[in-house]
Amino acid sequence: MESNRFEEIISHYSKLRVAVVGDYSCDRYLEIDPSKEEISIETNLPVYNVTKVRAQPGASGTVLNNLAALGVTELWPVGFCGSDGEGFELQQALGNLPGVQMDYFFESEEQRTFTYCKPLVMEEGSPPRELNRLDSKNWHPTPQPLQEQLAGAVGDLARKVDAIIVLDQVDEPETGVVTRNLLQAINDIRDQTLIIGDSRRGLKTWPDIIYKMNVTELIQLTGKPATKAKEASSQLAKETGQPVFVSLAHDGIIGADPSGEIEHRPALPLRGEIDIVGAGDTVMANLTTALSCGAQIGEALELANAAASVAIHKLGTTGTASTSEIQAKLD
Repeated sequence: MESNRFEEIISHYSKLRVAVVGDYSCDRYLEIDPSKEEISIETNLPVYNVTKVRAQPGASGTVLNNLAALGVTELWPVGFCGSDGEGFELQQALGNLPGVQMDYFFESEEQRTFTYCKPLVMEEGSPPRELNRLDSKNWHPTPQPLQEQLAGAVGDLARKVDAIIVLDQVDEPETGVVTRNLLQAINDIRDQTLIIGDSRRGLKTWPDIIYKMNVTELIQLTGKPATKAKEASSQLAKETGQPVFVSLAHDGIIGADPSGEIEHRPALPLRGEIDIVGAGDTVMANLTTALSCGAQIGEALELANAAASVAIHKLGTTGTASTSEIQAKLD
């Protein structure tokens, strides 16, 4: 991408208003110093001494982090947390991001805060080594009053924002933010603003919005083999009347347009150790901003690929990519 075109696209980012609707987690990193290991008197097992604790928004919060890193100055998280310590940490971390408006982020006494607790062994001269993660989730249906609050938020924001990102991060249907009620609310406003969605459980029952998925999810949705990913993406785009984006992991990203245009951009070369956690969220943030500012399919793919390359090379955290870091990848 030529430098002047890059500058033209990103010059609009500071004017964007973006809502991120989905499951927000509190990512708690516990940094362990192995030189301080002890043996528990009570259990006779090794004790891992934590010397630093840090928290940052994860899951949908990773998309929000990336949007903030890109310079988007009006951000609306739509989601919930519990009335617990992790919820306090999550709300504080979200509120510390520039441009974040917390009007539609709800606290519920009936819910636990979705939490990824990540113990990291920190050894000098080596990348952080992650131990078994400790997760806290909700395993019951999202309470109806909370569902109605979330659906109402979508309706309120439809005409206030330039784009809405919808992310389903839970394993059990109806236990998170993206319920049947929420999808109906999205369907009701899908002609009012740009809407792009992704779900780890697949997009089969979703309204016709811009789809972003990985190749496994494309196979499940269309029944076509991976070797037919381009054709399957194109057909899906024609059926929905919306662009479709498919991540091929180390093979890059495909973008298909309802008109029949299909673009593919290979992944950028690796330069050392990587951590792919959050790479898809980085792609989502960059596709959204680029498309909202008039980028063509191929241009959006270039920006998303470069951003993903930046993010995966940041170890010990869920990485983000700024416009200056992305530009350096494109030069």
